[in-house]
Amino acid sequence: MKPIDYSVYLVTDDSYLSMDGFYQVVELALQNGVSLLQYRAKERSGREMLREAKLLRELTRKHDAPFIINDRLDIALAVDADGLHLGQEDLPLEVARKHLGKKIIGVSATCYEEARKAVLQGADYVGVGPVFPTLTKKDAKPPCGLTELQRLKAEFPAMPWVAIGGIDLNNVHEVIRAGADGAAIISAILGSDDPCGAVRRFAQQFAEKKGMETAR
Repeated sequence: MKPIDYSVYLVTDDSYLSMDGFYQVVELALQNGVSLLQYRAKERSGREMLREAKLLRELTRKHDAPFIINDRLDIALAVDADGLHLGQEDLPLEVARKHLGKKIIGVSATCYEEARKAVLQGADYVGVGPVFPTLTKKDAKPPCGLTELQRLKAEFPAMPWVAIGGIDLNNVHEVIRAGADGAAIISAILGSDDPCGAVRRFAQQFAEKKGMETAR
């Protein structure tokens, strides 16, 4: 597999999975710069998840983008996903690693201690947040802001850090400035009147960051 680009990290959500043209929107997003797709569905049955994950797996293979499943190891194995994303209440990382081997395993962290633990246990990337208020996660904790992200990036510069929660085109520059290697995005792409344009603008901002880092 090619090196993982976490920059424009699109995440699905139950509120968008049933919208008209959902799969067409996802495909256009992949064509226009989404670098990684996570299937996240908290209110679907196992059968529904398997069906939807299979369709998204086909799209990600078609456009050569990594495909991550949120929470459900069984679904990840069933569709041969590229990895799994775990929350603090999900399977322990070491258990998932036994089944997934060298595939990608990401972990969500809401504070410094959780994030540091994920790094030391061998996570491939860590999602930190919510960095801003978000409406797409019903049980989201109060925003941790960007200070935790800055601290973690300074301490573990080689670890890919993905900012989570409330990120849009008006604040993504703050996330990038804080050191994020990527942004997990839902509504700012799937709920946009111009999803393709939104993806291109997110991708451009991260590309500019990489260009500045290369020029140093």
